[in-house]
Amino acid sequence: MLKKLAFRMKLIPGFEEEYERRHQEIWPELVGLLKDTGIVDYHIFLDRETSNLFAFQIIEGDANSQDLGNTEIVQRWWKYMADIMETNPDNSPVSIPLLPVFNLNEAQSHE
Repeated sequence: MLKKLAFRMKLIPGFEEEYERRHQEIWPELVGLLKDTGIVDYHIFLDRETSNLFAFQIIEGDANSQDLGNTEIVQRWWKYMADIMETNPDNSPVSIPLLPVFNLNEAQSHE
């Protein structure tokens, strides 16, 4: 069964282009880990007015990217990104879970 996960992160203002550049050059071993974990789709959107990032994942299985903090590759990625994002003391991005409130596929018409 597929799960959906959404969360919000925040960039330090002025680093929007650098964040995009780093993700355009994402490490192949990190992509492999995410896919091996069961993440079948992962999008990150930027609100340029606030520097907020909105992340959305579709996942097969029980794990997700938030469960990978104990891996060496994710810890290196966090350290690499820590200078341009709001982070926790362990360099992980401050990540705020978002609650689902609407799904078009599940909506019922009230005609």
